[in-house]
Amino acid sequence: MNTTTVLAAGWIATFTGLGNDTKSLIFTVLIPVLCGLFVLVVGFRTKSPGPTIMAVIMAAVVWGLSANMGTLQGKAVQDINQYNGGTNSSVQKGDQ
Repeated sequence: MNTTTVLAAGWIATFTGLGNDTKSLIFTVLIPVLCGLFVLVVGFRTKSPGPTIMAVIMAAVVWGLSANMGTLQGKAVQDINQYNGGTNSSVQKGDQ
């Protein structure tokens, strides 16, 4: 009877859970807070509407891209598959 026991299974599960919690904390709390802080700092330092509006736009882009990371990942995989030939046989592999 040959049995294999993984002694670190509990630790692996613990660190995987911590990694997932940290990732969700970064994307749902830390990035929005930093975007808001960025807008406030630019607004108070410049005291001008132009740079503040641009800071709001930049913060919105960063926040939006981080919120849609899963969608962007799927799109990137589709683009890579399309570039490598994918399901369309008329597309030539490699550089065009």
